Amino acid sequence: MRNHAIVSRTTGKARLAIWPLLAIFLAACGSGTSNESQAQSQSSPSAASANSTAAAAAPRPASVIPVGSATIVKSYPHDSKAFTQGLEFFDGHLYESTGRTGQSTLRECVLDTGKVLRSVALPAQEFGEGLTIFHGKVYQLTWLSKKGFIYDVRTLKKVGEFPYQFEGWGLTHDDASLILSDGSNQLRFIDPTSFAVTRTLEIYAGNEAVTNLNELELVHGEIFANIWHSTRIARIDPTSGQVKAWIELAPLTTKDPHEGEDVLNGIAYDDKTDRLVVTGKDWPHLFEIKLDDTSTNGQNPAKTE
Repeated sequence: MRNHAIVSRTTGKARLAIWPLLAIFLAACGSGTSNESQAQSQSSPSAASANSTAAAAAPRPASVIPVGSATIVKSYPHDSKAFTQGLEFFDGHLYESTGRTGQSTLRECVLDTGKVLRSVALPAQEFGEGLTIFHGKVYQLTWLSKKGFIYDVRTLKKVGEFPYQFEGWGLTHDDASLILSDGSNQLRFIDPTSFAVTRTLEIYAGNEAVTNLNELELVHGEIFANIWHSTRIARIDPTSGQVKAWIELAPLTTKDPHEGEDVLNGIAYDDKTDRLVVTGKDWPHLFEIKLDDTSTNGQNPAKTE
């Protein structure tokens, strides 16, 4: 059901055979054709500049989007039975949403030790998905139920629910909106009060749609997204929807043995300590990482020591 795919944005169109008509036209116009060519060759500098600007703004082919790597700064213990669906820092602690029907939880953890301080079980029929913390509330998605849960971040007491009309996969937020992925190439910006969709952003790498967008995290104004069953994180421009760079984390997947669905998933950024942590589903470790300059264009959202 969740198969990784990159879909072509452009479609070919058949061309009509126009040579007979073109021959008649040229015969009728005579020298007018050369006059038109001369006029085109003398077009204004401003027009040429506009054409150059448009060409520069065109999306880069997917094949030339930079692929960066990361260095492991430190590893931390992680519950190897936690099917990680969402991960976020708040006040120095790590909050995690775990999945699987009958096993889904919301939990608060200590990063250094992996100790679970508090845990709330979801109803047995629910499959937990992404989470984010916004204005003192924890928002947690479910996969197929088309509803999410709202908790007070201080007590983890459930204080409400919210609806959406699509699958729930990953969740983050900016200054004004919740940002939700549903496994397609679309991100939806949602008003945190009315829960209306205020904007839909399609994600492309050049001209190719990037599907299976999963766990999300806002890092220095960019959206970082896990791609389900991929070893890469996409760095997404939240205005254009273009992938600015890939972060290749394949070396992390070999640190511990993993089974089929134990894929890379979980991104948490602590802006107070400038620390970036990643993990995977049922992984026994979390990894604090430092991104190279290819991944960050010289801006490293991670500690260097």
